[in-house]
Amino acid sequence: MRLARAVLAGVLLAGCATTTLTPLTGTNTALEEDEKRLWRRSEEEQRALDRSGLLYANEEAEAYLNEVARRLESPEVFQRVPFRVRILSNPRLNAFAFPNGVIYVHTGLLARLDNEAQLATLLGHEMTHATHRHAVREFRDTKNKRAWLAGVQTTLGGLPGIGGLAGALGEIGATAAVTGYSRDLERQADVEGFRRVVKAGYDPAETPKLFLVLERDAKQEKVASASLFYATHPRLQERRETVEEMIRTEFRERHGGLTNVAVFRRKTSQVVLDNAWMDLKAGRFDAARQGAEKYVAFRPADARGHYLLGEVKRQTGERSVAEQAIAHYRQAIAADRAYPAPHKGLGLLQFQLGDKPQARRALETYLSLSPQANDRAYIEEYIRQCK
Repeated sequence: MRLARAVLAGVLLAGCATTTLTPLTGTNTALEEDEKRLWRRSEEEQRALDRSGLLYANEEAEAYLNEVARRLESPEVFQRVPFRVRILSNPRLNAFAFPNGVIYVHTGLLARLDNEAQLATLLGHEMTHATHRHAVREFRDTKNKRAWLAGVQTTLGGLPGIGGLAGALGEIGATAAVTGYSRDLERQADVEGFRRVVKAGYDPAETPKLFLVLERDAKQEKVASASLFYATHPRLQERRETVEEMIRTEFRERHGGLTNVAVFRRKTSQVVLDNAWMDLKAGRFDAARQGAEKYVAFRPADARGHYLLGEVKRQTGERSVAEQAIAHYRQAIAADRAYPAPHKGLGLLQFQLGDKPQARRALETYLSLSPQANDRAYIEEYIRQCK
């Protein structure tokens, strides 16, 4: 990490005096020397991040995000900025772009969106950071670059809410993911990104809803204790009002447009389920419940969603919701009788409630359906206590 800081310091200290740069809109736009160094450093950080084990493995969802990104820019721009969207396994609401156009979206943010128009808004914002060269502009504009580097390291060292991401991010990634850019650059990303969305034919009314999602999450997570840029940015309401004003003025004649709800749900439903499990493991019970309920609304016949709802209710430890948990387990069993997990959850809960005959029956069914279960000895001990 010390060597990385030295390399980036060289990039920054060699920066040009001017921050006036034209957008990267075609192959005839050349990168400047300090910008080339930033791109090379970005590639190094991305390789480290890709090796970190934090990438979310879902080829269908990732291909879908890249398909939406291609709708937002021309092939000529893609030749200059080779955009690629990756997904990170992280329940926090965030997304960030490196200068070279590689965008990382957290499962937490993707799982909270409702349609493709909102996804396009998110991607359009991040793509603008790359095309409008915000990283090099921000770095050049930083008066005390060594102090900035020290500040980034301090920030990276105090991110308790993002797991291994803090250790995987370098300085460039941390700027994009954690501290964000200046007020003016973020506003430009909102404005130009929104124009991309409208030009691509998406419903402009969906864009402010993305900011409402972020605002609600910021309140639920109590901004002061949150970690990431999208959760802690103090001007989410202001940013939402900016695009609302554009709807009233610049796009006042635009009504309706693409939302592609059905395809969005089909491509991202597994993300919703997996992220809800991440929330549950992190003890974020309300977020886990919301995710599980959303998945069940998408796929009511899928036993996995009902089982997860049962687990959310059981793991809260509140006896008042025990009957709800039992109902969800039984819905999961009715949807797929060969699915072992809900039998285990039901048995453990019935044991806690003192109904040992029912607990034994459910736990024995679990082991019969999953004879090689890793927790077999653990479950057999519960069964012995039921006799």
